[in-house]
Amino acid sequence: MSRPTIGIVDDEASMRDALVALLHQNQLDAVPMASIAEFNDIQKTTAFDLILIDLRLGDESGLDLALSIRKSHDLPIVMLTGHGDETDKIVGLELGADDYVLKPFNPRELVARIRAVLRRYGAGSQVTGPNSFQNGCLTFGRFTVDQKQRILFDQFSQEIALTNAEYRLLDYFLGRPNDIITRVDLLAELGSDLTKYVDRTVDVLILRLRRKIEENPSKPVHLQTRRGQGYIFVTNHVRDAD
Repeated sequence: MSRPTIGIVDDEASMRDALVALLHQNQLDAVPMASIAEFNDIQKTTAFDLILIDLRLGDESGLDLALSIRKSHDLPIVMLTGHGDETDKIVGLELGADDYVLKPFNPRELVARIRAVLRRYGAGSQVTGPNSFQNGCLTFGRFTVDQKQRILFDQFSQEIALTNAEYRLLDYFLGRPNDIITRVDLLAELGSDLTKYVDRTVDVLILRLRRKIEENPSKPVHLQTRRGQGYIFVTNHVRDAD
């Protein structure tokens, strides 16, 4: 099986070199690029499996590149963001970035995140349906969650692509079915990276997850809001009144 090819778009030469070395050490091919123009040129002759984009590209914006990619390619995007970029993180989520990693990042975590996104897109590894597992699966409604592979399947055993943040949110709710969870508890329990985000980020993640697991996201059956209290994940088909 050929090694996945990762495009790196970062205007800082030392960061590009470090990322190339890290990816090569982990059996991933890397193509470094310093600008959007360089990406536009190289992508004409190079088939990428994933693009790693820095939000800050000198006088350019990584968000502009992400938006351009989303308009023309079904290509996984992982964004590198700084601690002070809360608004850009939200916009990146809304544009459809598959994951985002805060700088400075743990090298092993970055590689794990990249591999998780590649797996969700079917690149670099074989993805099997839930029937191949005897344990580690949870069901709700018409969905099955394979907790070993961290994959969501529909009733036809088709994978529903989730970003890392979306999966973590779903997994957290499934571990506390029918419990009301406050926004503060949700932020605190999801991990240190999400505690730095503003409330709007939680709203975006909730909305994106609802679009993937609810037949009508505006009238959710599973991931419901309790006004003034927080959220509750209902595992059966009966929708409680808000």
